[in-house]
Amino acid sequence: MSLRVAILLSGGGSNMVALVDSMTGTHPARACLVLANDPAAGGLAKAKARGVPTAVVDHRPFGPDRASFEAELTCVLETHAPDIICLAGFMRVLTPAFVTRWQGRMLNIHPSLLPKYPGLHTHARALAAGDAEAGCSVHEVTAELDGGPILGQARVPVLADDTPDSLAARVLVQEHRLYPMVLRRFADGDRGRLDI
Repeated sequence: MSLRVAILLSGGGSNMVALVDSMTGTHPARACLVLANDPAAGGLAKAKARGVPTAVVDHRPFGPDRASFEAELTCVLETHAPDIICLAGFMRVLTPAFVTRWQGRMLNIHPSLLPKYPGLHTHARALAAGDAEAGCSVHEVTAELDGGPILGQARVPVLADDTPDSLAARVLVQEHRLYPMVLRRFADGDRGRLDI
């Protein structure tokens, strides 16, 4: 019996595609839902094309009421009974109450070598700091923003002529390698750290 994976996204869904496309053959998990907080998210069409059920919980009608938005998220998620939740470019900060509900079952990919540069603008921050390398991290989600246990990292060199966009593009290639590898290990019960 495969584990059920729900993937949350806000945009184009390239990491979702990497995850869904990896869950074949002997993989211990399968995607059961792709959920977006924006009805215009490009990832929804990509999920439908792969036969994955989709849903939308638009955060905008809820305004600043994050608890009500997350209650609706939880309602949709519970309908699909995921064993694991993967955040894949889901651009909403989740409250401690939501995180606690799914603690130990929720992963996130972040475009920096955590604990460096939690939050936004990671590539610009790495360049401004003069870092020699950048990369991405997959971590368990905890109440601390981008602060949960790191399950995997991939590194890329920072080049002399890098811009935030060129660095982001190279890091994204590694995100698409790392996240599926960590998910497979996590679904197999392996929470050890993977560095590639």
